[in-house]
Formats: sequence, structure tokens, C-alpha cells
Amino acid sequence: MSISNPPHNSEEATNTLKETEGRRDLKTDAGHKKAYKSSERIGTPILEVKDLCHRYPHLEENALDRINLKVYGGDRVAVLGSNGAGKSTLFKHLNGILRPLSGEVLIKGEKITKKNVRMCRETVGIVFQDPDDQVLAPSVEEDVAFGPINMGLPREEVETRVKEAIKMVGLTGLEERAPHHLSGGQKKLVAIAGILAMRPEVIVLDEPTAGLDPMTSARVLELIMKMNRELGITLLLSTHNVDVVPYFAERILVLHHGKLIADGSPDELFNDPELMREAHLRLPRVAEVFEMLQHEGLDVKIQITAEAARDEILRLISSRQKNAGIE
Repeated sequence: MSISNPPHNSEEATNTLKETEGRRDLKTDAGHKKAYKSSERIGTPILEVKDLCHRYPHLEENALDRINLKVYGGDRVAVLGSNGAGKSTLFKHLNGILRPLSGEVLIKGEKITKKNVRMCRETVGIVFQDPDDQVLAPSVEEDVAFGPINMGLPREEVETRVKEAIKMVGLTGLEERAPHHLSGGQKKLVAIAGILAMRPEVIVLDEPTAGLDPMTSARVLELIMKMNRELGITLLLSTHNVDVVPYFAERILVLHHGKLIADGSPDELFNDPELMREAHLRLPRVAEVFEMLQHEGLDVKIQITAEAARDEILRLISSRQKNAGIE
């Protein structure tokens, strides 16, 4: 295997218990009355955002406005919001690509600064929405090797990490292939492999299934779950495909006009259709069916997965049969 430094911009490329749950009032300019309190855990979060504000020079309003959140090791978090809600802006603060207007971001309790930003980027890797912004080397192998090389690792360690990362994403045999000859889904996998080879503790994925066909999307999502399940990697993912969120996420953050308006489990948030609509989001299709059944007067609870929907329908049928005296 021959690995040379690929022609990336070094600064840009390396960017990449006990629980109590309840509700609290949250007043925002958007007029939302309710949000959800995230599970509270003891210990230092792997990621913490405190009163984060950011404003782009050409805008008069903040793109992020007083964001506060904590993410713990091993979490699987989906970040939802309509276009312009602030998802990508938030993600770019999590390893120092963007600097806050005010507030701070902490990695394992340490504030991101110019001095430690490299370490932070080794801890938190970002996979951008468009793989063409991230996959730039002449070959798959060189692209995946770029991060480990710039970490100053020995050649043997680089080779080991590249081989393992390429195998995990299922691209073995394509090491010498030029990325521009790959499909969109394969490029996305190369981008993920490049981050995996750096062995971060957190991976942030901005719209990882955007532009992919259903089969490729399923493959990418299964890989993401595998990274969490087998490697213990903490995951944050933004997506417009709310139908996959109940299968992926343990927790959802909802952004709207740069504000964090809700933080809770999929069951909590998707059982609040009004909140979703106010954030310009829709419910998963399964949940929409149960909301319509409720409007028809049926005594059903909103379900968010196909399996839970089946069980609720069978419960309803059984209950009606008993009420009708049918054995």
C-alpha cells in the first residue's frame, strides 16, 4: 500500500444511570410554549454547548441564539429542523470550524480554543452533507489516510487504520479507485471512512442520506448504527427524513430559527404534532396515520415505528372484539 499526503486543505479536512425526564416551559421568539427536558445524567458530557450564539456577517439576526445542550458518550442524537434552522451552523461549532459570537463549546469539559482545536477535531469528526466537499484525494486509500497522516501517526498505524476503516464501510477492493469515479453513496462512505480512520469519540453527520436512493440510504444508516453499537461512537445526525429517526435516535433536538425549542425522546416529541408543525417539520408517516385515527375518534396512541403500529392495531382489534363479545 502506498500512501501519500492527499491534496486537502489541512485545516478544513481534519474538521470533520439514572435518568429523570420531564417537561419545562420555554419562552422563545417563535412563540413555542413547550419544550422537553433532556435526560439528566451525572458526569462530564462528551459535548457541551453553553449559551452559544453565532451570527453571519451578512445577516442581522443570530443564526444560533443561546443554545444550551449536553451530549454524553454513546448517545445517538438526531437534530431536526427546517432549512435555515441552524443545524449545519451548530455542527460546525462542535469541532471549531466556526467560532461563537458568544458562549462556548466544551469537549470532555474543555473549552475549544485555538490551542486545543486540533485535539478537539481528533475527538469530534464531521461528515459534511456533500461528500465532494470532503473527498478530494486521487484515490480512496489516500483520502482515508489523510487524517491519520496529519495526526502524525507512524506509517504502520496509518495503514492499519485505513484498512480497517475501508473494510468497515464495505469498500474493500476500491482502494485505488479515483473518488470521482464512485457513486454518490460510495463517496459518502469514503467520507465516513476518512473520519473513522481518525478514531474519533464523536461523529457528527450532516444529512448523511441526502441525495441517496433508498437502498443506499439504508446501507449508510446501518453503518452509522454499527459504529455506535460496535465501536461505542457517540453520534449526532441531522436529517430531513423523519421516518428513519425513530429507528436511529434515542434523543431528538429540534432547532427553529436558530433556537433549541425541544429536547426529548422520539416518543415524546413525535407525540406533540403541534410542536412539529410549528417547527415546520412533519411527523413520521406512521405517526401521521395514528393522528388521523385519533381525529376519527379512535382510542389509539400515536406510534412512531411499524412494529409499534402493528401492536397498537392488534390491541385495538382485540379490545373491540372483547367489547362486542367476540371470542
